[in-house]
Amino acid sequence: MKKFLTATAALFALAAPAFADSDNAGDPEAGAKDFRKCAACHAIINNDGDVISKGGKAGPNLYGVIGREAGSLDFKYSDLMQAAAAAGLVWDDETLALFLADPTAFLKEISGESGRSKMSKQRVKNPADIVAFLESAAE
Repeated sequence: MKKFLTATAALFALAAPAFADSDNAGDPEAGAKDFRKCAACHAIINNDGDVISKGGKAGPNLYGVIGREAGSLDFKYSDLMQAAAAAGLVWDDETLALFLADPTAFLKEISGESGRSKMSKQRVKNPADIVAFLESAAE
């Protein structure tokens, strides 16, 4: 139990910069700039097929990710992501920001499993900005 609490505290400490604002809101314009790095693997394509942000196919489409069950698209997710999905992970502002701060640590904490995220080397400096951009892209 102590290990669980320590890991949870560490995850929230990692995400603290994401929620530094009093209203926890990020800047969607800054997030759009930051998303350029994400676009190497991820596109944002709405349900009508309109491309909101061009991107690669190495990662799943991020359109409507907020509110979506993790691992729910037709995509080959890592075992660790599948375990987190099986544990009931649903993406919201907070879970997505925690994931972006340290993907592997977050998924291990949620799933209780070991392994690596496909995004194990990817970390975002300002997760709240990316989250705000993803929210604005789905409007």
